[in-house]
Amino acid sequence: MDTSHTVNVDINEMAVRIGTWPAEPLRMSEEDLDSMLQWGALQRASDITFQTDRPIYIEVDGTLFPVTRRSLDSADMANILGKLYGADAMAKLASGRDLDLSYEVRPDRNTRLRFRVNITAVISRGRDSVQITLRVLPSLPPTLKDLGVEQKIIDNWAPRQGLVLVTGPTGSGKSTLLAAGCRMLVEREEGCGKMLTYEAPIEYVYDAITGPHSLVAQSEIPRHLPTFAAGVRNALRRKPNIILVGEARDRETVTAAIEAGQTGHLVYSTVHTIGVAATVRRMVSVFDPSERTERAYAMMETMRLIVTQVLVPKVGGGRLGLREFLVFDEKIREYLLEKPIERWTLETQRLLQKYGQTMEQTATNAYKGGVIDRRTYLLLAKGAGGEETDDIDDDALDEI
Repeated sequence: MDTSHTVNVDINEMAVRIGTWPAEPLRMSEEDLDSMLQWGALQRASDITFQTDRPIYIEVDGTLFPVTRRSLDSADMANILGKLYGADAMAKLASGRDLDLSYEVRPDRNTRLRFRVNITAVISRGRDSVQITLRVLPSLPPTLKDLGVEQKIIDNWAPRQGLVLVTGPTGSGKSTLLAAGCRMLVEREEGCGKMLTYEAPIEYVYDAITGPHSLVAQSEIPRHLPTFAAGVRNALRRKPNIILVGEARDRETVTAAIEAGQTGHLVYSTVHTIGVAATVRRMVSVFDPSERTERAYAMMETMRLIVTQVLVPKVGGGRLGLREFLVFDEKIREYLLEKPIERWTLETQRLLQKYGQTMEQTATNAYKGGVIDRRTYLLLAKGAGGEETDDIDDDALDEI
């Protein structure tokens, strides 16, 4: 069935419904920013983007809509930057840095709107300019049930110790999935003990989520500590039960996370990879060749679960999280530890097909259920796996 005409009609209808920001001023001042953000949130925007020489855009269900008649100029952007970051924003951008932070609007004493902010220097019309992207954050983390997370992931979300990784491309909902998992841990009857999170920036807060046996402390990188690796080292001095590291992006952070998992802690983190097997390859590759074997075996001994998530458009509007995952139980870990690390990526892909859930399997189920269209299904199925699985020890695999 050709759904392109239906999709176009839906987008046009949405554009008419959204219209333009009714309170658009002649000049964006600092006071106008909060008004714009409140209006964008009411339109169910997931992201709001300000860019020099362009109108303000909001993204709804994965589609961008311009919502001002006038393009922003450098004076508008200076006012917005001053409100979000301060007077030295341009100096920081000129030094070659992008800026990550969180921002909060309080329409009244009982309501607060939170945003994750990225500020990046760009070129517009041949001169240095700025793009500001604000991700709208829900006031409460969702639950794993709200996200439709598979029961096997839920059942294996909280091992006694070790490493749990959530992976995916930028904007795939990794932080949301992690926050939902943390909420489950906080709310369970036995609680989570002391949970320490290190995030850049803090996206979800747990102030309104309580448990008699749970204590959550959140630190922002680099506001409170300089790096994620410094956060893990800090955590080990505070006797936590659970450590959440916003991103395992470098050798130092990965090493610290592995050591925390080896010493009896439960560690959660994210990785910018697509696929369980690709995550194993990425984690191994961060180490120098001289230490790769030792560190890789330590990593595999601590691995407990890898979940890859992507967000795709749903038939009828909205977006859906689809997941690939593999539980690294003792038998799977032992099987991989018996193999040379050069084969782990291939072996993991075969294990995933037999004992986990591949993205292709998830996409097939969603397509058969009428939740995603054929084009989305084919894109996911084509991109799934990506690893050759021939020349694998099938007899040893069958013994698991």
